[in-house]
Amino acid sequence: MTERKPPGVSFESFVDKQIREAAERGEFKKLAGFGKPLDDDNAPYDALWWIKSKMHREGAAVLPPSLALRKEAEDAVEAIGRAVSESQVRRIVGEINTKIAEAVARPPAGPPLNLHPFDMEETLADWRARREEPSDRERRDA
Repeated sequence: MTERKPPGVSFESFVDKQIREAAERGEFKKLAGFGKPLDDDNAPYDALWWIKSKMHREGAAVLPPSLALRKEAEDAVEAIGRAVSESQVRRIVGEINTKIAEAVARPPAGPPLNLHPFDMEETLADWRARREEPSDRERRDA
């Protein structure tokens, strides 16, 4: 809590003294963002900057359900590429196919879904082909 400005002391001197004393005590080093660069001040003003910043920090996104499912399908394709076993691929494809089937049966709000369930066997064949070593393919093709 700050003290009251004594009578006879100019306001500017009083504030400057408080800032200097707080800096000497190291109070400003405890602030969030200390030592980090300031945001770009050339960007146009956005009245909702604080909401967007909070959502970014918390990893939240606001997409219509149909677009969120499309994004989830893209993420599933990436996860399939990183999968280490067929059972993992089957689990990923099964989960996304269930969500896609539900969305096709009852279309979500937003733009058209334009998604079809993944073909399990085709996806597994692609996954196996990507996992084969080039030397394995060369030996098989020879």
